[in-house]
Amino acid sequence: MPLTPGRHAVGPENGRLTVHTMKGGAAAKAGHNLVIEVTSWQGALHVGDETTVTLRADARSMRVREGSGGMTSLGDGDKENIEQTIDDEVLKGTPIEFRSTACEVSPEGDRLTVSGELELAGRRAPVTFELLVEGGRLSGSATVKQTDFGMKPYSALFGTLKVLDEVQVAVDARLDGPRTEGD
Repeated sequence: MPLTPGRHAVGPENGRLTVHTMKGGAAAKAGHNLVIEVTSWQGALHVGDETTVTLRADARSMRVREGSGGMTSLGDGDKENIEQTIDDEVLKGTPIEFRSTACEVSPEGDRLTVSGELELAGRRAPVTFELLVEGGRLSGSATVKQTDFGMKPYSALFGTLKVLDEVQVAVDARLDGPRTEGD
């Protein structure tokens, strides 16, 4: 199904934005691979003479939804501690923003290759990813390397347990139809 011209808005009301982390290090068995949901975000896909993608997310709205692996299950207190660490030590409440610089629409109109700049932890770096438009849904993911943004991946237990440098950021949203500029 080809993209419909106009501005398509996405956010928590019609989609999910998640961050997927993986564990590493000598003590990796003790840690958890995490699924973290961004609960406050807004994105837009503008299809017209020029196709653009934008996204803004509140760094303080990240909530741990799942933890797999580990020697014990991840409890509510553990999740709260991880969220606090993200706020205080990792992102520090800095803006998260993406703006495309180029969007290539596939000939079928169902896939976008998006390039642009991501602002994270006070730094900007280029990111390229693909979005799939199928059955009224927009989905895709991007690999983000923390060190590209001057971030030191979180570690514990004297560095023997760490979050891997590359994390996956995924979006899955329902496209409710384009809006005109006055909507």
